[in-house]
Amino acid sequence: MEKTFKLTIQYDGTDYHGWQRQPGLATIQGELEKLLSMITRQQVIIEGSGRTDSGVHALGQVASFSVDTGLCAGDFFRALNGLLPGDICITECKEVANGFHARFDAVGKTYRYCILNRILRDPFKRKYIWQFQKRLDLEAMKEAAEYFVGEYDFKSFENAGSPRLHTVRHISSAVFKKADGGMIHFEVTANGFLQNMVRNIVGTLVDVGMSRTRPKEIKDIIAAKDRTKAGPTAPPLGLFLLEVYYPDQFM
Repeated sequence: MEKTFKLTIQYDGTDYHGWQRQPGLATIQGELEKLLSMITRQQVIIEGSGRTDSGVHALGQVASFSVDTGLCAGDFFRALNGLLPGDICITECKEVANGFHARFDAVGKTYRYCILNRILRDPFKRKYIWQFQKRLDLEAMKEAAEYFVGEYDFKSFENAGSPRLHTVRHISSAVFKKADGGMIHFEVTANGFLQNMVRNIVGTLVDVGMSRTRPKEIKDIIAAKDRTKAGPTAPPLGLFLLEVYYPDQFM
């Protein structure tokens, strides 16, 4: 009997070449498919809610797979967590209606980017933060972030060389949260993201924090639809896929 399962996954992306399977390279998708195929003794294809790049982490990645099996969600939960390496964890496994697809049924995502803005480095968090030692003007960055909220063509923030047919996205929230010890969290929620879109937005906002770009110039950068007008791409290590959203029937 064919069943469909929805996985929620946490992972440290430091030692992986991103989510998507690649021949001869360690990836999150590849690791999961290898183990699921071993558990079920049949080829299993797993679909993620989206790709994360090399070095990017996840606190709430979602994936789905369908398989002809007598195993239940609890069996997969226990088996996967017993076999996966220590940098990948399944936090939830549930059976869902056949036809559910982690990517096509997603209606939104939230990403978090972490910046440590102080002179002293933190050697224990170095794999999970952008350590930025020059002082950033956080108030200017907060003002600039507001210009991203709404439905726009975000082609200026798409990675060069990876054009999509449609580059219009709707950002519903883009906020900075200051934490203790010089830590800054930027959280952005949208109905979808272009390749490197969050990292390119963060790099542009850091330019604002360095007074290289004025907050109101964000409007012109968006309108330009030109990647060269935006700021640099922030490093991958500070980026986390925080949560993926689905219609109520899948929750």
